[in-house]
Amino acid sequence: MLDDTDSRLLDALQKDAHLTAQELGERLNLSASQAGRRRQRLEEQGYILGYAARLDPTRVGLHVQSFVQVQMASHAPEAARAFAQLIAARREVISAWTLTGEADYLLRVYCEDLPALNRLIHQVLLPHPAVARVQSQIVMDQLKPDAPLPT
Repeated sequence: MLDDTDSRLLDALQKDAHLTAQELGERLNLSASQAGRRRQRLEEQGYILGYAARLDPTRVGLHVQSFVQVQMASHAPEAARAFAQLIAARREVISAWTLTGEADYLLRVYCEDLPALNRLIHQVLLPHPAVARVQSQIVMDQLKPDAPLPT
């Protein structure tokens, strides 16, 4: 169970994972060693899964963001495994969810341009034997950037 200090520590690290134990301690009114031990405990208990840099997609040449809904023709376990392996191998697919409702999967995709998105849909996803239908929505603007989880 997280206490208020743990929640504040997690919130601070989500905003800036570079914070030192000293800086965390100052923000949380703890000593650096107490803050460091709390961080280590939260890592060991699996609350903190890792640390990563967030990149600017356009600066690295990814100008098209899209959400792609996939409806499956087959829900057999082997078809689902094969589809999961396909999307896991595609760098353009940065996250994927299984859904309730009409679509079976929702993929978040970043591509260099519209022709690259078209190739992904028409040469990779639609030809897959388990896929019945693909529908994409191209992101025009992101009103709220990916935010930290509420703690």
